[in-house]
Amino acid sequence: MAKEIDEHRVQAWMDGSPFIRFLGLVCTAVDLDAQEVRMRMPMRPELERGEGTNQFHGGPIASFIDTVGDFAIAVVVGGGVPTVNFRVDYIRPCFGPHLDAVARVRRVGRTVGIADIDVLGADGKLVAVGRGCYGTQVG
Repeated sequence: MAKEIDEHRVQAWMDGSPFIRFLGLVCTAVDLDAQEVRMRMPMRPELERGEGTNQFHGGPIASFIDTVGDFAIAVVVGGGVPTVNFRVDYIRPCFGPHLDAVARVRRVGRTVGIADIDVLGADGKLVAVGRGCYGTQVG
């Protein structure tokens, strides 16, 4: 784990992806000791379940979960890694100006890493949980 990896470095990595830029994701914290990454996704009309509802569609939430988990593993191994698979459990509908997520690395092995991700609404309530499996070879 490289000590120079912080939220600014992660944000620079994210800004290199047109899709992540479209989602508007912001890395809000990196805790190297806890192996956690935190991000925020702002609401925008293209992410709404129904036009004008201000309710997040499940697709962007799933993308958010995958991205936050991926970068949690990337921070530990020192660079970008591929997604092997991930799952999402939706807990409740979410309305509001943004979502926050925290990814916690559970294990990093020679070939595979596992991260658990919690997604919270702006009110702090849990709206979805995910678990991602990612390759651990940078590239």
